[in-house]
Amino acid sequence: MFDDIADPDDDSVATMEGISKLCDHLGIDPLEDVKILVLLHKLQASSKPAQITREEWMNGCHNLGTDSINAFKALLPSLELGFMERAEFRDFFKFCFKFNLEGTHKTLDKELVVALVELTLNDRIAKDRLATFQEFLNITKDTSYNTITLDQWMSFLDFSLECPDLSQYDEEISAWPVLIDDYVDYSNGMKM
Repeated sequence: MFDDIADPDDDSVATMEGISKLCDHLGIDPLEDVKILVLLHKLQASSKPAQITREEWMNGCHNLGTDSINAFKALLPSLELGFMERAEFRDFFKFCFKFNLEGTHKTLDKELVVALVELTLNDRIAKDRLATFQEFLNITKDTSYNTITLDQWMSFLDFSLECPDLSQYDEEISAWPVLIDDYVDYSNGMKM
């Protein structure tokens, strides 16, 4: 199976082109369906961003008990995010950031973050929280938020789970990154 998705110039890896081909075989849209990210996470595609190595693929297939496209298709229903416990989801969320990095960059462009939080956090956190965070990133003029760090990425998830009510948020005693403070200020300003 791996040979079918392997990079033509380096058959030891499958890049996004090969992963898109896998999505075609599975009948899923890689831009709209989070299952491909869950699958890559479960296959432990972690050596480099935006690719999976042959070794990761082989080990992952062995661990998942998959040896064909039909076996992967049968696995798809179990790749829903709702099946993940909180700690596993947190690991998956971190994986999503790292997998989507480009080259040696350590940040993601805010446009990609807006799309990824929609894909990964939909039904995981309150819809209004997700929508206002995306809106905040889209309209902020603060250029320091043109790219988002892993710490900011993970902090938004943790903050959303630990502080469901923004009226309870106290900036003076919190230890969240400034991004969270600015987001709360934006969100609270919308309600005035």
